Amino acid sequence: MLDKLCRGFTRLLALWVILAGVAAYFFPEGFIVFQPFTDWFFALTMLGIGMTLDPGDFRPVLTKPKLVLLGTLTQFSIMPAAGFFVARALNLPAHLALGVILTGAVPGAMASNVMSYLARADVPYSISLTTASTFLSPVLTPLLTYAFAGAFIGIPFLPMFSSIMKMVILPLLAGLALKRFLKGRIDAVVSAFPALSALFIAFIGGLVVALNKRYLADVSLMIFFAVFLHNALGLVLGYGAGRLYRFDRNRRRTLSLEVGMQNAGLGVVLALKHFSPQVALPSALFVTWCIITGSVLAEIWSRNSKGTIINDA
Repeated sequence: MLDKLCRGFTRLLALWVILAGVAAYFFPEGFIVFQPFTDWFFALTMLGIGMTLDPGDFRPVLTKPKLVLLGTLTQFSIMPAAGFFVARALNLPAHLALGVILTGAVPGAMASNVMSYLARADVPYSISLTTASTFLSPVLTPLLTYAFAGAFIGIPFLPMFSSIMKMVILPLLAGLALKRFLKGRIDAVVSAFPALSALFIAFIGGLVVALNKRYLADVSLMIFFAVFLHNALGLVLGYGAGRLYRFDRNRRRTLSLEVGMQNAGLGVVLALKHFSPQVALPSALFVTWCIITGSVLAEIWSRNSKGTIINDA
């Protein structure tokens, strides 16, 4: 029963993010008071994700590394470059340009695994890509942010590397270790972590709204268009890359979702820690929008799919 409730709560993530944003706009103090704990909240989320993973999830990385390498390179080439293109094309202010590029430089979102499942696509491949990009993110996220945004603002490479290690990699490894040593004794707790992750994402989206309440009135529709365009490029080019690699239809859909859906929650936390609330705004908007587009695509693809829900990656 608890597992069913948690899955239902998680699937309504976009709704919770929107409601949190509205609440934060009218009651910002209720969110700002928790800002010092965002690092810990994110680390707890990654600990829970580590506890939900299974050693079998990593099998495709070892058995078919070429597929994972292609997908990961696609992820880390399309989205940072697309972010740079969008920022330049729309002539965004430096802090918003940095925010868009940072959104493109973070790894894929765990939510893409859920969307791949709902789309009846290649779930093991999705999990493999998300895991691979997450473990590479301590180096590639600050490196790509520096490469594409260094002209806009100074990028603290080593502090960002350290933050991702502390908030992402170490908690993820700790979660994997806990699952291995405690085995079935943590099953009841594990089922609640996806819902807690959704709650945290909604919270950080609200926190960005609360911190930017005065600034939001001066933000033009251009930033919303930038987020829309960035996400659309990721989805379309990700699918196109799958065609180029001669992937089957399900795997092309998986790659599209993986590239188009970023771990923008990490982008928000990094922006708040190392830059400013204004830099976090594109990532916060991306969180909501990519969930909406991912959900719509998953619904459409699931209706015309003849494949199985899970395919061999």
